Amino acid sequence: MLAAAVSRVLSGVPQKPTSRVLVASCNYSKDVTFEIKKCDLYRLEEGPPVATVLTREDGLKYYKAMQTIRRMELKADQLYKQKFIRGFCHLCDGQEACCVGLEAGINPTDHVITSYRAHGFCYTRGLSVRSILAELTGRRGGCAKGKGGSMHMYSKNFYGGNGIVGAQAPLGAGIALACKYKGNDEIALTVYGDGAANQGQIFEAYNMAALWKLPCIFICENNLYAMGTAIGRAAASTDYYKRGNFIPGLRVDGMDILCVREATKFAADYCRSGKGPIVMEMQTYRYHGHSMSDPGVSYRTREEIHSVRSKSDPVMLLKDRMVNNKLASIEELKEIDVEVRKEIDDAAQFATTDPEPPLEEIGHHIYSSGPPFEVRGANPWIKFKSIS
Repeated sequence: MLAAAVSRVLSGVPQKPTSRVLVASCNYSKDVTFEIKKCDLYRLEEGPPVATVLTREDGLKYYKAMQTIRRMELKADQLYKQKFIRGFCHLCDGQEACCVGLEAGINPTDHVITSYRAHGFCYTRGLSVRSILAELTGRRGGCAKGKGGSMHMYSKNFYGGNGIVGAQAPLGAGIALACKYKGNDEIALTVYGDGAANQGQIFEAYNMAALWKLPCIFICENNLYAMGTAIGRAAASTDYYKRGNFIPGLRVDGMDILCVREATKFAADYCRSGKGPIVMEMQTYRYHGHSMSDPGVSYRTREEIHSVRSKSDPVMLLKDRMVNNKLASIEELKEIDVEVRKEIDDAAQFATTDPEPPLEEIGHHIYSSGPPFEVRGANPWIKFKSIS
């Protein structure tokens, strides 16, 4: 079962290494049409297109976003090992095509909620690398002012970062209910992992969303391992896109940003048309372990990880497409890499020197509005005032 799942993720013709590609000139193509992998469909007569156009502008934007997320997660790994980041920390390197591709297929006014593996979504939803890393290190300049940490990070139309496995699904259905109630043509993307897909609250959310025809895309990021357990050992059915039963679904190659983008556009159009929810499974892969406390090689081999990196890395696949089709040159992409590394290094410097929030602010921002009130601390003689 696991071998079949890995095979699906690794399917496709391997690209030529970028280093062997020679660009004859800097006369770049404005756009190129690419064939993409056909999605598996459930209760759908038609699915996303099997060909799509990538413009040079979009390609450069996607490349920089994915490279930024990749470098940001590697820097978070380093900061954790240096003990600047404490507690839980779940990294998403390897899954960059998912968060960047989803964002490319929706509007900024749409809504996203996800699990604790959220750093990439924080970035695509508009948070700066500086505010993300500073939140990880618990500093005042963090997006939650240093009081949320890795699993509780938010921005406009982005609702976390949820630490309870699967809890984001009913919350996401509630966000979709608000969209329908307001009639604003907005949708909610509710993202969860293959481990959370077995939670009962997922199916309760499916049921309510289908009954009320809520504009919600339920998205399963299937990275093949729920914590440290292969999907074949944890789920009687690993066809997560069919799990909605009475809800249509599609399965997409989550390592190809163009596949994710087109599938998201299709699902978004489906929801906006008033047909109700849809389930989307993205087959992807995480390079790190489940969290920083998991080395990630006790339940899978180093050879398997290396195989995915060498054949299906999302950053590499986009890079090769762009260089091979004269949408960009190797030198141009290297310049982006240098720019990204500098941004990450500057953000890390800030995240390790910015002061921590003072103790007297521990009760601030408990509620979004309302008059200040006092919060009694562990010491009964000390009270903290809260402001919104």
